[in-house]
Amino acid sequence: MDTIINIIQAMAREMVAPTTAAVAIAVIGLNVHFGFTGLLNMGQAGFMLLGAYGFAISIVRGVPLPVAVLIGFGAALVFALILGAPTLKLRGDYLAIVTISAAEIVRFTGRLSVLTDFTGAAQGIPGSEYRDPFTALSFFGAGSTDIGFLDYSNTGVNGWWVRFVAWTLVAICAFVVYLLTRSPWGRLLRGIREDEDAIRSLGKNVFAIKMQALIIGGMLGALGGMVYVLPGSVQADALGRSMTFFCYTALLIGGAATVFGPILGSIIFYTARIFVKSVANAYVPDSIMSSSETESFSYIVVGVILMLVVIFRPQGILGNKRELQFNA
Repeated sequence: MDTIINIIQAMAREMVAPTTAAVAIAVIGLNVHFGFTGLLNMGQAGFMLLGAYGFAISIVRGVPLPVAVLIGFGAALVFALILGAPTLKLRGDYLAIVTISAAEIVRFTGRLSVLTDFTGAAQGIPGSEYRDPFTALSFFGAGSTDIGFLDYSNTGVNGWWVRFVAWTLVAICAFVVYLLTRSPWGRLLRGIREDEDAIRSLGKNVFAIKMQALIIGGMLGALGGMVYVLPGSVQADALGRSMTFFCYTALLIGGAATVFGPILGSIIFYTARIFVKSVANAYVPDSIMSSSETESFSYIVVGVILMLVVIFRPQGILGNKRELQFNA
């Protein structure tokens, strides 16, 4: 019984973790790209990494926190313009190849030893160098607070303050996307996804609308990257191509072209992984599977779950089959 309780508690902790919220924000941005506009962007991790670098490097260099956040957004904006200008006329697999390559260029650039003074190269930037201005804003005070079995410091490295801010931002981002997608502009996004030639025949500038969607989704990805590194550190490899695949997994599980699908999918993705890992650690002998192997096994199981979802419910948990119209 104690083992089951420990597993449930571990899942609950992962559910409210700031990294889960950060990925949910990035998935909301990816949903603007893929779910609503039909852009097969495989480089969302690149936007996350640029946002994290812009934010962290700025604070390390003495820039005030609000300006550092704007610099993180600005890095994503410039990346979207550079990436989108020559590629948004591409479709399907071609766009996917270009975007994943661009994200990898960002990651390997961050790892360059010549940039050690800025990005920390492969070692990254420790959170202690850029986290203090954020924690200084906390109005939660010192000490710790218990909410049920959840016990965290009020304003620590991984405390209630960062959780409060992270999930508040998730709610704000979801609400903004809700308003955008129900506006005339949002209807244009769906039209481009379903048949961009029809939208073009109405005299609309399809390229400009795609660029706007790429910028908005990319800036949400940058915000997710900033939140992601607050309780940890900025590591280029932590925001590599695997992170983009995690975002797509969460999006497809929750349901593309929905407002709350990215949030639900992100929570399910991380809690399911912790559930599988915890059960394997508790009930599978070390002679069969070591603790380090359970981490890989958890991703295998989540991958199988994604396959089953795509086969039997391609629209995701909250999705609608009518939204599965993509311009090929």
